[in-house]
Amino acid sequence: MREMVLEILKNSEKALDTIEITNSLGFKEVNEITSLLDVLNSLEEEGIIYKTRKDKYMMFEDSHLLKGKLSVNKRGFGFVSVEGITDDYYIDEANLNGALNNDYVVIEELNNTGKKTEARVVKVLRKGNDLVVGEFQYRNNKPYLKLDDNKLKIDVIIDEKDLEDLIPGHKLLVSLKRELSKNKYLGSVEKIIGHKNDPGVDILSIAYKYQINDTFNDSIIEEVNNMPSEVRESDKKGRRDLTNEVIFTIDGDDTKDIDDAISIEKKDSNYILGVHIADVSYYVTEDTLTFKEAYDRGTSVYLCDTVIPMLPHKLSNGICSLNPGVERLAVSCVMEINDKGKVVDYEIFPSIIKSRKQMTYKNVNKVFDGETPEDYKEFEDKLKLMLELSSILRKDKLSRGYLDFDVAEPKIIQDEKGKAIDVKVRERGKGENLIEDFMIIANETVASHLFNLHYPSVYRIHEVPDDKKIKEFLNQISALGINVKGDRKFDNPLSLRKIIDQLKTRDDFDILSSMLLRCMQKAEYRSENLGHYGLASRCYTHFTSPIRRFPDTTLHTLLRKYLFNEPSPNELNKLIDEYESKLPEICAHSSLKERNAIECERDVDDMKMAEYMEDHIGEEFEGVIDGIMNFGMFIQLPNLIEGLVKVESIKDDYYFFDEELNMLIGKNHKKKFKLGDKVKVKAIAASKDTSTIDFVLVG
Repeated sequence: MREMVLEILKNSEKALDTIEITNSLGFKEVNEITSLLDVLNSLEEEGIIYKTRKDKYMMFEDSHLLKGKLSVNKRGFGFVSVEGITDDYYIDEANLNGALNNDYVVIEELNNTGKKTEARVVKVLRKGNDLVVGEFQYRNNKPYLKLDDNKLKIDVIIDEKDLEDLIPGHKLLVSLKRELSKNKYLGSVEKIIGHKNDPGVDILSIAYKYQINDTFNDSIIEEVNNMPSEVRESDKKGRRDLTNEVIFTIDGDDTKDIDDAISIEKKDSNYILGVHIADVSYYVTEDTLTFKEAYDRGTSVYLCDTVIPMLPHKLSNGICSLNPGVERLAVSCVMEINDKGKVVDYEIFPSIIKSRKQMTYKNVNKVFDGETPEDYKEFEDKLKLMLELSSILRKDKLSRGYLDFDVAEPKIIQDEKGKAIDVKVRERGKGENLIEDFMIIANETVASHLFNLHYPSVYRIHEVPDDKKIKEFLNQISALGINVKGDRKFDNPLSLRKIIDQLKTRDDFDILSSMLLRCMQKAEYRSENLGHYGLASRCYTHFTSPIRRFPDTTLHTLLRKYLFNEPSPNELNKLIDEYESKLPEICAHSSLKERNAIECERDVDDMKMAEYMEDHIGEEFEGVIDGIMNFGMFIQLPNLIEGLVKVESIKDDYYFFDEELNMLIGKNHKKKFKLGDKVKVKAIAASKDTSTIDFVLVG
């Protein structure tokens, strides 16, 4: 009946009342009409249809309402992101209508006169906080859960049956069972994460907030333990043996889950580049519990020096990892590339490889700087040939509009107890760029192969940015006295590339590139090929990291089923039908899990930076202004730590926020604080618990 009701409403040019829907269905019996009312109520609750004030029904997308995820600011107001709409909707605290941070809500746009598009919450469609994380405490001699998420304005009472094993300071994962009264909930303890003073519990608490689980259940561990720990003769059937070729890996110093290996030869003026990727899908097949768990997780998550893997360690660090000196199963993409960086021929096939060496970026960069370590000398010629090809590929990418924002990333150093003792900028050299260049060309080649065959596939897409946002950015930097030349049509990334090139020589490029990056759409996974704007690629996918990304694992599954298994025409048609149906959901889920992981990583970095700064109160630092709001300005230090100078702490004048110019301006002296200004600050407060750092200006 549900599908029949939806079909009627989709085909109707007007909203229909219950009688009109009943007549369309031909219902006359009381039980039929009762069932229809239940279906209508259910569809309305799910936000699939909309009920008007006159009790008529239409498809939700035909109504004036919108739906999306609510993110509430610490200051009380929020924003709702709606799929397909670039700008988020601003929700004033008075218009939240009881909705909480992370809830999925229905909103109604209000009359807008300012820069922000404002809306109000009509109702909550789906609660986003079934599970919460907090610290167990006693308040007024009563058990109490102090929530980690200070955006959630609720009280949680722990169920009495769970109190026996708890001590103050325990970090808990709690499920909200029911609402006892307004904003007061009964909670049941799902997991004791650990004591807040135990090493690593601070990071795990944030992971559990995003429902990222650090353990695998016994059934999955048992299944993985029954998988082979070395390549068997039976596994080699139908594979090309590449164990005699010079193949090696290049990764970070601490990497244990090695997805990719590379090889190179010269053929006249062309290069033969081999990118050999761990064949995870051979072991993690769709009928396994491990596959279903990998789908649920979506990605490995890297939190400082803690890795929460998508696959159990026996796979991620063992049989699937391309460790040196042992045979491993791989999927190889071997490309012939000319001296202009174009792929003129390629093969994609299952293989057996044996890595000759596990190289590190640090040592490879030494080779490129003319300081070759002794144990790298036998590979020196291969590495220099790779650098030669990498330079050609990078030049080709830049010529077509590849956007190299070169945004710096923090690296947080912890001691043996898990305490942050230093924060540095993560280094990036020629070796890191080389691997990026090789992985991109392999991803493009595999994506194009499946696209040209018209087989359903997974694509990594990045849509064209909103012209309005880019022009707002240009207006902002123009107010700072920065004028750039070039056309104002940004459907071609070359236009943006030219702007970046003009900004790159400036001292404040890091600030400007971060601002520009925020104007871009978010990259995501889709089953439609929409191209990748940032890479200036017409066809792109993720093929090269199946140990730590589920979309890559899925792509390997597709290669095996479409190509390696050599299906009959009838079998192939069934596969095409199956994956046309499956892939949209897989892509949407993978994109969601990726966003969760990114937000989790950002929260951990913020918490650890605040922890580091707790030991540096009273110290003075040089920094630059990288954000301005009506309540103050954010100052970024050279190591990427960011703190807030509150506007009321600036005592030499009364400062107001000019939204158009994006500046703080003194009312009397007309002194201006603008983005990119260098300032000297003193750290006056920092809190690991709230992930906040406060500065005051010096001088």
